[in-house]
Amino acid sequence: MSTEKKKSGPLAQIAAGLVILAAITGYYLYEAAGRKAGPAETAPVAVQSGLSKDLSKGALAAFLIHPEPKPLPDLAFQDGAGEPVKLSDWKGRVVLVNLWATWCAPCREEMPDLSKLQQELGSDQFEVVAISVDRKGAEPSAVFLKDTGVDNLKLYIEPSTKIVNDLKSAGLPATLLIDRQGRELGRILGPADWASPEAVALVKAALAQN
Repeated sequence: MSTEKKKSGPLAQIAAGLVILAAITGYYLYEAAGRKAGPAETAPVAVQSGLSKDLSKGALAAFLIHPEPKPLPDLAFQDGAGEPVKLSDWKGRVVLVNLWATWCAPCREEMPDLSKLQQELGSDQFEVVAISVDRKGAEPSAVFLKDTGVDNLKLYIEPSTKIVNDLKSAGLPATLLIDRQGRELGRILGPADWASPEAVALVKAALAQN
C-alpha cells in the first residue's frame, strides 16, 4: 500500500498541474477570442473610446490608442500674444495637442505635416494646437513657424515647460489626441506624418464620437 501511494503521489501532482495549466490556457484563449471577435464583449470598450486600435497603422503605427479615454489636467499655457489659455477653452472640440521646441530637429520635420492636417480638417470642431515649450518664449517660436512655412497654425507657448511634466512627456515632439470632453484618446512620442491618410482617418474617427 505504501509503495502505491509513493508512486501515485507525483503522478497526481502532475495531473493536477496539467488541469490547472489547461484551465489557464483556456481562459486566455477565451479572452483573446472575445477581444478579437466578440461584439457583445467589445461593445463597452467601443462605447468608452470610440477608437479602434486598428487605426494605429502605417504612418501612425507608433500611435498608442488607450482602451479608454484618460482624464487630463486643465492644461494652462499662453497664446502668441501672451494671454493665458486653458485646455478647457477647447471643450466640445477635438484637439491634437503637439509639444515642440525650436531646437528640436524632429519637430521641424513634422511641423509642415501638422499644418497640412490643420488645413484639411481644421474647423470649429477640430484644431491642431501646437504648443512651443521653448524657454526663449514667443518670438523665436514665431520665427520657427515662419521658417518652416507654417502659416495656418496659431502660436501657443508654455516656456516654463510645466506642461511637459503635466503630460508626462518623455521627450519632444509629443502629440496627444484629445476628445470633446478634454480626455486623452491616445498619444505618440516622436515625429509622425500628420498629412498621411492614416492621420486623417484617426482624427475623423475622433470627430465621429459624440
